[in-house]
Amino acid sequence: MPPDPGPTTHGPAAEEAVAGPFRRHVGVLLPWANQAVEEELPRLASAHVVCHYARLVPASRTTAIDDTFWHGLRAAAATAVDSLQRLPLHATVLACTSAGFTAAGPPLPHGVVTAFDALTTVLDHDGSRRIVLTTPYPRDVTRAEARALTDRGFTILAEASLDLADGYPAIPPAGIRTLVSGLPPSALRQADALVLSCTGWRTLPVLTELTTELGLPVVSSNAAIARYATGPHKKADP
Repeated sequence: MPPDPGPTTHGPAAEEAVAGPFRRHVGVLLPWANQAVEEELPRLASAHVVCHYARLVPASRTTAIDDTFWHGLRAAAATAVDSLQRLPLHATVLACTSAGFTAAGPPLPHGVVTAFDALTTVLDHDGSRRIVLTTPYPRDVTRAEARALTDRGFTILAEASLDLADGYPAIPPAGIRTLVSGLPPSALRQADALVLSCTGWRTLPVLTELTTELGLPVVSSNAAIARYATGPHKKADP
């Protein structure tokens, strides 16, 4: 389990005072084709969180998720972190969930966590141990995530995927609703949380609706990053 990011800072600018109320500065390393994170984080995170973005361009210059893509993101992370080093960062997050539960690529720079780490930190803090998992990923990648969650002590009651390797920004809210509607009702009744994994699809339009409809917490990757950025022991501002 990744540590609480706490109040640690990086870079010479960390000593400088921040005007006004305390603000939590978070570096966000973005896969180069990701559109949803920048749209959703400002609406999900606390008003006291400031996100600083750096884009990761894989050497393959591809967008479909596979070992080459994940390797490229991890390799590009060092340069991205360097571009943020003059900022007073409290945490740095690689905003890709699948890069966090796959082994492809070099180690991430010290202190960088992934969206998968943020997701498991938030679920663990909330005591959500029994999970229903949904993703847009190919089925084998979804199964890999289910195994990774199991390895971290979570119980996967059911899983479902759209079986897509690319094109996540184009997935409409109706596509997510249809995916969720096909989940076993018995699994949803027993679950502590429904997880909408992946930072690339836009889940904000359905979070509140699904939470109300299903009567259980719904946690997306981007919502988890927002919680992690705020501090895992705090809820993001409504």
